[in-house]
Amino acid sequence: MFARQFRVKSNTAIKGSDRRKLKADVSAAFPSLTADELCELIPNKEELNVVKIYAHKGDAVTLYVLHKNPLFFELEKRLYPTVYVLWRHPALLPTFRTWPPVLEKLIGGADLMLPGVVAPSGGLPNVKRGDCCSVTLVNNRAFGDKSGPPSFPDAEGEGQEANGEDYEVDDTQEEAERCEEEEEEQLSSEKVKDQPCCGSEALSLAVQEEQRADEEEEADQEDQKMPQETMDALLLQCFLHALKRKVKKSELPLLTSTFLRNHMFSCCPSGKQLDIKKSSYKKLSKFLQAMQKQHNLIRVKELTKGVESIVEVDWNNKELRYFKVVEETNGDAAAAAQDGGEAEPPYHPPEITTLYSVSARLEPLFLDANKRKGTILQPAEVRHIVTEYVKKNELVDENNKNYVTVDPTLCDCLLEKSEYQEVQSLKWDDLFGRALGKMAECYEVVFPGHAPVRKKGHMEPIDVSVASRGSNKKVTLIKNLDAYGLDPAAVGAALQRRVQASSVLQPVPGSKDKVVVQIQGNQIHQVGRLLTDYYQIPRKYIQGLDKAPKSGKK
Repeated sequence: MFARQFRVKSNTAIKGSDRRKLKADVSAAFPSLTADELCELIPNKEELNVVKIYAHKGDAVTLYVLHKNPLFFELEKRLYPTVYVLWRHPALLPTFRTWPPVLEKLIGGADLMLPGVVAPSGGLPNVKRGDCCSVTLVNNRAFGDKSGPPSFPDAEGEGQEANGEDYEVDDTQEEAERCEEEEEEQLSSEKVKDQPCCGSEALSLAVQEEQRADEEEEADQEDQKMPQETMDALLLQCFLHALKRKVKKSELPLLTSTFLRNHMFSCCPSGKQLDIKKSSYKKLSKFLQAMQKQHNLIRVKELTKGVESIVEVDWNNKELRYFKVVEETNGDAAAAAQDGGEAEPPYHPPEITTLYSVSARLEPLFLDANKRKGTILQPAEVRHIVTEYVKKNELVDENNKNYVTVDPTLCDCLLEKSEYQEVQSLKWDDLFGRALGKMAECYEVVFPGHAPVRKKGHMEPIDVSVASRGSNKKVTLIKNLDAYGLDPAAVGAALQRRVQASSVLQPVPGSKDKVVVQIQGNQIHQVGRLLTDYYQIPRKYIQGLDKAPKSGKK
């Protein structure tokens, strides 16, 4: 399974509840492990990672890794120990011994048959169909991986039945001994000498064996792979750059050809040329499908026959949020300086994400997903968990799939007391809206180069207002700039140059370090342009722009 290349889908640290569940599953699957051995394999405080991968045949496999050493892997809801664990606990599974020439066949994918098994003096172990077994070499208990590098699991197999009966040792003892003599004669004729090794020596030998097998093939493909990998990286860079800086929500749905021509090409760094045919994808459609399925960044749909469009962008995707656009030149900033003089210091707006915290009332709805009270989730995660709950409990209305039947848990979590006897079902949108409405809202702010900061409540917007001073005189006030990393003095100076009016900084009453920018006249229109166009602050985080004077009025 792991002898060929596989693809990593995710690699995350295990949560406390998942760690406890893994311990319980390992203890149930391998009862021979003592409590101390179990704690040694799965310690309570050391970092343990959950790695989800796809094998070369498409099998979805979950690995549990401690200090970069894989311990167990889960396939089709069944746990298997890795070779690394078998080296540390060789008695964990029933073991069959064989000779090195047989191992070569096993590496090629062959099954271990009875003639290839070396029978010990105590007889062969009793195994049933489906029992997990390990394979070792004569005089070398630690060497048993039949299909891949020892740092990955595949040193075990499953027992098979013979003639519908459980395998019995006594019935095959003579046959096993005869096969052992034949194997010894073959070893003698081939002058094979096995050298016992264990621990790190076995790991080194197995890795070297695998590397030698692939060395020539890798050398032949290296020259072809590197240009493809470089172009793949450039494609991803231009794709993320285009989504982050070029594409607006109002443009969706967006033709994929237009996205490539008008957005991705313009994001290509100077001195480089974007050429999809030189990538591993070869076609734009395949690349966008990968961005949809593997990265969950976009959703592509064929709105008209043969014509694909980007219909949805996940703006909250972490890969997109944390992507930093490489600024090659200061041309744009220089132009801004000539226009308004506010080019320095450079400013990058923060990434603001609305999040939701699981409340005590909604905790029963999230228990199946191991989300306890206080767990912070993105809206998409909330929708996914609620959807999985509905599907698991078969609550979709059979007559109208747009409705969800309200069970006792949904009733307690989402309905008001006055609705208990009246509401029997909810529309999907109403269901999601009620779930989010019952959760505590919070937000995450990420400034470039800084760690994310999470806070409760709403992100306070920049407040822009107009006040009267004296007889028929008006001033524009701008508050809460510092929450967005903006320097009030720099904003005031930029506005002063733009509108040729005086500006001052006024302290906020009741606050020691916060100030308000005050500029003469109703300058809301210019303030809006400065904040949205130059500083790239989203309009939804600016309050009061609707109070700008109508065209033709002062």
